[in-house]
Amino acid sequence: MKFIQILLITIAAAQLGYPQNIDTNKLDEYFNTLDSHDQFMGSIAILKEGEIIYNKQTGFCDIDTDQKPNENSKYQIGSISKTFTAVLVFKAIEEGKLSLSQTIDTFFPTIENAGKITISHLLSHRSGIHNYTDNKKEYLSYHTDPKTEKEMVEIIAGGGSDFEPDSKAAYSNSNYVLLSYILEKIYEKPFAKILEDEITSPLKLKNTHFGGKIKVENNECYAYSLDRNWNKMDETDSSIDMGAGGIVSTPTDLVRFAEALFTNKIISAENVEMMKTIQDKFGMGLFEIQYYDKVSFGHNGEIDGFISVFRYFPDENYAFAITSNGGNYSMNSVAVTIVNSLFNKHYDIPEFRTYEPKSKELKQYLGQYSSETFPVQLTVTKSGKQLFIQATGDSKMSLQATAKGEFKYEPAGISIEFMTEKQQMKITQGGKTNILNKE
Repeated sequence: MKFIQILLITIAAAQLGYPQNIDTNKLDEYFNTLDSHDQFMGSIAILKEGEIIYNKQTGFCDIDTDQKPNENSKYQIGSISKTFTAVLVFKAIEEGKLSLSQTIDTFFPTIENAGKITISHLLSHRSGIHNYTDNKKEYLSYHTDPKTEKEMVEIIAGGGSDFEPDSKAAYSNSNYVLLSYILEKIYEKPFAKILEDEITSPLKLKNTHFGGKIKVENNECYAYSLDRNWNKMDETDSSIDMGAGGIVSTPTDLVRFAEALFTNKIISAENVEMMKTIQDKFGMGLFEIQYYDKVSFGHNGEIDGFISVFRYFPDENYAFAITSNGGNYSMNSVAVTIVNSLFNKHYDIPEFRTYEPKSKELKQYLGQYSSETFPVQLTVTKSGKQLFIQATGDSKMSLQATAKGEFKYEPAGISIEFMTEKQQMKITQGGKTNILNKE
């Protein structure tokens, strides 16, 4: 929305600068606040120039036994697994076992267009192979049961092709399941063993491995959804998602892995650049994510209630990772807060106050507000007990009441206070405040 974007640009311009030491006390307060309001369960690690400078855990690994997480507690990382799988493929290429231009018909002759689809197409989601997890009803009927390679290839082949190979890109878990099987064929050992031999053992990532049935006695966390109470989620069998989503790790291991990858300790600088090269929004096992003027590379993951994020900033040699096993709060907001902390930018401690205004109380806030120093006019309207704010030409945003005369719009980090005696509105975002007058 227009005025949100203007505010964000203004704030970013005012706050750009070189990273400084992070305020760990404020970050603790932020995550403790989320924890105490059942908004986030999980673990966080931040790496700065080779050193872990922040570690934090909240919530529980196992609610039934009150087992809390620690720095070594392991979480399913979902599609972050794809980054590991892509690295394994490039290692195989460097060893002469594969080539990017090699087609997959010798491995999977039943896959539509197999003679046209290359290893490169699989890595960059340009194969056209239908994403088997998009068939939700069918997928949910079998995802907790083990499947053989033959069964999974039949499922993937049955989905057919969504477009001609290399004509465009579309995210498909099928690509990375097939890459997992290719790796098993050329190395002649299970994917779990390849991961251990080629990445986790050399890098001493002791808490990263291919997953299986969750074992709390092995310091592995269950995932939960919140519906008044925390409810344990079903577990997808790791044979279903293979290298597309079956790896288990910790934030500390993830940032160590990221640093090793981007400083060319696992594969060559040339191949890291290939992974980072973006075409139609996709790299090879990586995405490019910008925060203000800072460029990062990484991946997100989501499976069975687990949500994970890792980012690496190559210019600064900084990284962070988040693994969550339950929450009711935007993971993107958590990631942005970590970035703001890392780069010495303002962020607020969220408030979870609730207030139920009466319909007649809201009438005093209605109207149009503007200021010579504010770029757009804002209109405040209501429907029943719900207050809305709208910039000219934009859609309405529903405001959440936090106290009498005070509201917030959480997705953009905006807080609003109506000062009725002065016929004014105070709007704050990112530590910057503007006063608007009622017309």
